[in-house]
Amino acid sequence: MSLAWRIARRELRGGLRGFWVFLACLALGVAAIAAIGTVRGAIEAGLTEQGAVILGGDAEVQLTYRFAEPEESAFFESLGDVSELVDFRSMLATGDERALTQVKGVDDMYPLYGAVQLTPDIPLAEALAGRDGFAGAAVDPVLLARLGLDVGDRVKLGVKEFIVMAALERMPDSAGAGFSLGPPTLVTSAALQDAGLLTPGTLFETEYRIRTPEALDLEAAKAQAEAALEGTGFRWRDRRNGAPGISRFVERLSAFLVLVGLTGLAVGGVGVSAAVRAYLAGKTEVIATLRSLGASGGLVFRVYLLQVGVLAVLGIAMGLVLGGLLPLAFGPLIEASLPVPVDLALRLRPLAEAALYGALAAALFTLWPLGQSEHIRAAALFRDVQSGVKGWPRPVWIVVCGLILAALVGSAAWLSGLVMLTLWAAGGIMAAFVLLVLAAMGVRVLARWLARRLRGFKTLRFALGAVGGPGREAQAVVVSLGLGLSVLAAVGQIDWNLRNAIAGDLPEIAPSYFIVDVQPDQLEPLVASLSARPSVSKIESAPMLRGVITKINERPAMEVAPDHWVVRGDRGVTYANALPAGTDITAGTWWGAGYEGDPQISFAAEEAEELGLQLGDTLTVNVLGRDITATITSFREVNFSTGGLGFVLSMNAAALRGAPHTHIATIYAEEADEGAILRDMAKTYPNITAIRVRDAIDRVSEVLQGIAAAITYGALATLVTGGIVLIGTAAAGEKARVYEGAVLKTLGASRAAVLGNFALRSALLGLTAGGIALVTGIAAGWGVMVFVMESDFTVAIGSALAIIAGGVLATLVTGLMFAWRPLATRPAQVLRARE
Repeated sequence: MSLAWRIARRELRGGLRGFWVFLACLALGVAAIAAIGTVRGAIEAGLTEQGAVILGGDAEVQLTYRFAEPEESAFFESLGDVSELVDFRSMLATGDERALTQVKGVDDMYPLYGAVQLTPDIPLAEALAGRDGFAGAAVDPVLLARLGLDVGDRVKLGVKEFIVMAALERMPDSAGAGFSLGPPTLVTSAALQDAGLLTPGTLFETEYRIRTPEALDLEAAKAQAEAALEGTGFRWRDRRNGAPGISRFVERLSAFLVLVGLTGLAVGGVGVSAAVRAYLAGKTEVIATLRSLGASGGLVFRVYLLQVGVLAVLGIAMGLVLGGLLPLAFGPLIEASLPVPVDLALRLRPLAEAALYGALAAALFTLWPLGQSEHIRAAALFRDVQSGVKGWPRPVWIVVCGLILAALVGSAAWLSGLVMLTLWAAGGIMAAFVLLVLAAMGVRVLARWLARRLRGFKTLRFALGAVGGPGREAQAVVVSLGLGLSVLAAVGQIDWNLRNAIAGDLPEIAPSYFIVDVQPDQLEPLVASLSARPSVSKIESAPMLRGVITKINERPAMEVAPDHWVVRGDRGVTYANALPAGTDITAGTWWGAGYEGDPQISFAAEEAEELGLQLGDTLTVNVLGRDITATITSFREVNFSTGGLGFVLSMNAAALRGAPHTHIATIYAEEADEGAILRDMAKTYPNITAIRVRDAIDRVSEVLQGIAAAITYGALATLVTGGIVLIGTAAAGEKARVYEGAVLKTLGASRAAVLGNFALRSALLGLTAGGIALVTGIAAGWGVMVFVMESDFTVAIGSALAIIAGGVLATLVTGLMFAWRPLATRPAQVLRARE
């Protein structure tokens, strides 16, 4: 090894010429993954360190539909200082205008941590106290603008008037609140008591935030709560995971972005491999000389492995520095754009993860051409020394490359925590890679075939001959550009189809309004008044309660299916005697009208399959603090995609007899009459909350737009790497194009013809890369939409054309960047040098 190192060190003294593409590709891929990991670590650290502020307390107990009983309140107070909040949706009204808002009723202890920011900057107690005999309210600025309100104006919540005392700029616990359809309004809980919004059966949650002594063991406190509140359907959170929904979202989005970053490394790997191959081709004479002096193939391999290893370490180090420092440099922008606290700092884990991926990728893409270098013989001194490295490496290196690939995919699956997604993504990347390699080989064969048969199109024939000729330009261009465009094509197809399904198709089949908190005595007159309107085509209603599935077959539900959405929170529960019209029973039997026996449940069929439920299983559902254990006697088809009424759980009426509840209704009406319907309902029934479906669709579309933007930026980073590979490939082929241009001009070709030849070959390669990327992108988009989203798929024509145009434009630009020297060089000068 000492001899190999001495030779390698001597060659490295010659500088890094020819390796800038190698370093740039490796550094960019590592930097992207390191930056994603650094931001993810910063968010996770911020959520951990500021967990109490985000949650609003060291611990929180949530109850549904009710306030705590005196003995429950006494238990909370035994743990520390307690703040009580009530949280629900309602309509904020001024004159004839109405808007959905998320109402938070607080007490004098709120907030236990942090501070509420108001405009004007007045104490929260002063703002909520109000003036002139009206209780005060702090209203989100978006809601104020939507309703045309100013500080000092009066608004109504339910039947009670409030005065707007301030604009609600920020609440310290807003990050932990999760997704909301309406901007918040802050009032006191006491002021809500006579607003007519908290009657029995209405949909609201109470949250009891607790500021505990520092020495209190939160795990022990949770165990005490489970014992003291057993059977009440409570939910416990504490500062150790103050925003679990955000944590899950950040973890999964960042894991997906890491996969996009790995695609960038794969694209960069093409550049790395091409750079190593070009370097070895330039060293053919040196290698042949070493072999003539008695050097073995193994020694040659070690010499260049050491050189490449040193450069790989340098490239990885550059990537780690770039990926670690960029988030710090853009810290203020990142903090301003995220709704959660972030603690930006250099952390070992994301940097180590990026270094691991970079080292494995570098080894994977360099061992193959290094293994080929063992085949260079001393006889190469008497042949064309520019023929480069050819043939297959020894079987041992092929096996090693396979093991490194398995290690790379296994590391990504283990570190991301999303095993199946990683395996599918890796399979997709490898399939796209193989398809692009085959496409490059195919386009070369096709180009040679066409060049021999076309007559009268000299420029096109020359371009086709160059594409089909010797060298690896076609493969490097098609694979590097095609992989980057494939990711962008898949993102574009998925994004367009999701937007079309949500904002295009859904409003055509979804109701105009969801109406909640309809009291039993209000349902009949409400339906009658709505049915009398010509614009209303259909009204559906159902009784509604909310319950928490606490046990499945007497086992805690969170142990049976901890990750399923059905058991993570409270779910809507309805009841019926007779089988509702349109219900499709897929298995079992409905209990029938007049059934008075033991509680029975009809469960959504798809969700039951996901949970592994069978007919005869038992579920324990906590409704209003009362545990109801019922047997599953039927499964039914529930289609949530239409936006209409759909319940996972339906029980026989006798099981919920006596439980206070309200009704939910959907209204299908002409869009032009929606405003008038809302105004008339709000005047007659001020306690009712109306959720406009189109507004909800807009909110969901905004969230999807942000997710798509993040993934698109990751895909663009992959394209930047692909662009570097293109530039490197064009630069490496410049010498050959100079000679080719000299020959063409000697044969009488004009500069325009030579330039057209170069442009045509670049466009053909770009068209191939764009076309294959489009096929793989459409296939990936179809798979995600049909099998993951369970939705229809339509090819986005605009996105498809943009991908093809992007491929052609990228290769044209990079190809023509290096066309000027071949055009300017005199033929005699070039041809004499080759004598």
